[in-house]
Amino acid sequence: MGVPSIDAQAGLLGRDRELAVLEGVLATAKAGNSAVLVLRGEAGIGKTALLDYAASRAVGCRTAAIAGIESEMKLPFAGLQQLCTFTCTLGRLQELPEPQREALSVAFGLLDGKAPNRYLVGLAALDLLASAAEAQPLACFIDDAQWLDEESMEVLVFVARRLMAEPIALIFALREPDDHCELAGLPELILDGLSESDARTLLASALRVPLDPLVRDRIVAEAHGNPMALLELPHAPAELAGGFWLPGRRPLASRIENAFYQEFRSLPQDSRRLLLTAAAEPTGDPCLLWRAAGLQEIPETAAAPAEAAGLVECGTRVRFHHPLVRSAIYQRASAPDRRAAHRALAEATDPHLDPDRRAWHLAHAAARRDESVAVDLECSAGRAQGRGGAAAAASFLRRAAELTPDPARRVTRALAAAQTAIDAGGADQACNLLAAADAGPLDDLQRARLERLRARLVFSQMRGSDAPRLLVDAAHRLAPLDTTLARDTLLEALGAAIFAGSLSEGAGLREVAEAARAGPLPPTPPRMVDILLDSMVSRIIDGYAAGVAPLRHALHVVQQEQASGATDADRRWLWLAFRVIPEPLACELWDDDAWHELATGAVRTAREAGALAVLPMALTYQAFSHVHAGEFDTAAALIDQATEISEAVGGVPMMYTSLVLAAWRGQEPQARDLIETTIEEVRARGEGRVLSLAEYATAVLYNGLGRYDAALAAATRASQYEDVGIFGWALAELIEAAVRNGQPEAAMAALDNLTERTRASGTEWALGVGTCSRALVSDDQAAEALYQEAIEHLKGCRIAIHLARARLLYGEWLRRQNRRQESRAQLRSAYEALSRFGADGFAERARKELLATGETVRKRTIGADTDLTGQEAQIARLARDGHTNQEIAAQLFISPRTVEWHLGNAFAKLGVTSRRQLRSARLLRI
Repeated sequence: MGVPSIDAQAGLLGRDRELAVLEGVLATAKAGNSAVLVLRGEAGIGKTALLDYAASRAVGCRTAAIAGIESEMKLPFAGLQQLCTFTCTLGRLQELPEPQREALSVAFGLLDGKAPNRYLVGLAALDLLASAAEAQPLACFIDDAQWLDEESMEVLVFVARRLMAEPIALIFALREPDDHCELAGLPELILDGLSESDARTLLASALRVPLDPLVRDRIVAEAHGNPMALLELPHAPAELAGGFWLPGRRPLASRIENAFYQEFRSLPQDSRRLLLTAAAEPTGDPCLLWRAAGLQEIPETAAAPAEAAGLVECGTRVRFHHPLVRSAIYQRASAPDRRAAHRALAEATDPHLDPDRRAWHLAHAAARRDESVAVDLECSAGRAQGRGGAAAAASFLRRAAELTPDPARRVTRALAAAQTAIDAGGADQACNLLAAADAGPLDDLQRARLERLRARLVFSQMRGSDAPRLLVDAAHRLAPLDTTLARDTLLEALGAAIFAGSLSEGAGLREVAEAARAGPLPPTPPRMVDILLDSMVSRIIDGYAAGVAPLRHALHVVQQEQASGATDADRRWLWLAFRVIPEPLACELWDDDAWHELATGAVRTAREAGALAVLPMALTYQAFSHVHAGEFDTAAALIDQATEISEAVGGVPMMYTSLVLAAWRGQEPQARDLIETTIEEVRARGEGRVLSLAEYATAVLYNGLGRYDAALAAATRASQYEDVGIFGWALAELIEAAVRNGQPEAAMAALDNLTERTRASGTEWALGVGTCSRALVSDDQAAEALYQEAIEHLKGCRIAIHLARARLLYGEWLRRQNRRQESRAQLRSAYEALSRFGADGFAERARKELLATGETVRKRTIGADTDLTGQEAQIARLARDGHTNQEIAAQLFISPRTVEWHLGNAFAKLGVTSRRQLRSARLLRI
């Protein structure tokens, strides 16, 4: 680990519990399994000392240690590349599958290419580390993880969440408090201060001068057991005036920095200049440091006093005693001195081998605006974007804007930086950049672009609410200046209005559609964006029947775009199209085939493109289609995968499909908790559409449980606003609940509304649901033929859950007609299907009806295959379908060894010994 931050024995005083945990982590890896640990604690608490101890105890393991550096946080994949270098895994790049090899090579700047697939980068890193651990266990230590670049942290957390059957120990240490929510859920160990007795012992070992007992007690009290404070504060003579400490009001870390800075100030001038240059150089490359030192005429003898003071070690790498030494030196240096160090480092950096780091140093060396440096930074931003480092690109562009002398060009760069920051999820940075652009000389087009970016920023933060109005206003500004961008913005406004639903503030869905119809005409030939926009406008303004044909054409166009492979320029619109089209509009058309194909295609495209924000959403929508197909366990496995990916990249899991799945499963406590939590969250975010979806889910839940009054109330709330894709579903639930609740007038009113949609749609799904709903309100003479017709329609589509419900309703009607023998056939079929799906509420309804016919029915027992976890079930299904371990690993973002481990568990539970036997095994719940 290099130079320890605290004396090895003193730093471990009183840490028996922590040492035992570390020993356990290493023992797990040595035994052939994975172990991950996050050490958290304040600066100086002893995290690095514990990592040093763990490294010394990793006998028989290959070890690799890296440390985050605050000044290097904006260089994408820098930390990951360092770890792969130290583990000697880069030599194994050629052994990776080509997509992974290319993605990692582009990320590391070894190849030129388009922005790499983030998931392929993560999978490549996982495979490299797993292969490095084949010969002997691997122990990786990541110190100061709070200062890793965003891209490296994302990948390493991705790896950490997928380690399972590999002999790898991965230990992070980071300062507390921090905002790295992506580490949440990983095993962690919080480091507290030492006990008072241990603190006194440690302080006594560090004292160089006699100390008044009262002062000693005060130091112990105010250090709060922090080992570094107890070791370093007594070394600051200015703060121990004749043995009487003069405490300040600064934070503890600041006081420790001051102790280090006092030692730094006592060094000769050349040693201080050398250490400042080292503090400004994040890689720890001694060759680069000495080239920069030579340019400043710093002699080689300057290192000796600094090393003798214990502040730094200059060996094969330059390492500071502790990160606080680096920050104390760098932050307290004068601005001219810092610029001189960066200028020398820029001159010493090869412009061909490392142009981005050179540009970074030049930016820090600039005392005034400099167009040549701004151009270099702009080029670096392009390279960062190409390597998938959107956050780094935004930072490069921000600094480029700051250094641009020409005010008009400064505005252009600030807007570009804001656009990139929004895409990278940097809301605060984007807000500051937009404010900077607003202060410049904006022309009309730039002003319109600025307003559009502000509206997009609002939508990214709140989804619904005020975003539709702001986007429409931006589109109006753009219309006379850039008709293409104006129409793009109007489609974004429609998407925002669909999300906002009944909670939209200002411009609602119809107002946005009217603005789009009055806006610029589409080009010839129209783009996919234009077809989507115009079809949506037709549906909203002209009514459902008139809108069916344009919407169906739009769905077809999106399907063609997916099948043909969209260009990078079009892919952003495929994502927006996916948010607006497959789930809401395919369901609006009751087109189950289009829904399935678009959702499946979106998952495939997102995987291929490495779309960081879109894949969890695509998986969630794909899961939604499986819910309606009665494939609940498949849906649950997809939801789990979406949640894992969201958590791995620090996103918020989408719970929309989860709450509908919970409702169909009929488990009231879990479903109600999830629904109530969702309602509270989406109301705060202004997402009215999801509010309606939650009410629809509540109606499904209570219709299944036979509590029709609660179902009617929820369905009524869900159908108060015509949310795209949900309104028709809510009407069907309302009709059943109203009939069972003795309110035929409410049922008939809803039926008229539903029939308009189902007849215009004309799909088997639509006709089946519409006819079944009509049967519910019909007299006995007409009802039977309608139920039979509904069942025939539903047999012709993927929506198995509604077919089972139609059989249940028909069976219930037959029993009430005292046709028990005939009712049993329908009820038994419904019960078997609903039980197989896991729709427990509706299955119990069917069971009770069967009992009422005089048939003996026992609750279905769950077979051995239901012991499979969601991951095991998904892997078993993929193996059954002929996929290799490597292919399954690539699809699920785990290592092949983990696939093998899960598959072994699945084989044991299912009682099979080969993949071929999986095809005949009882895998109904996979």
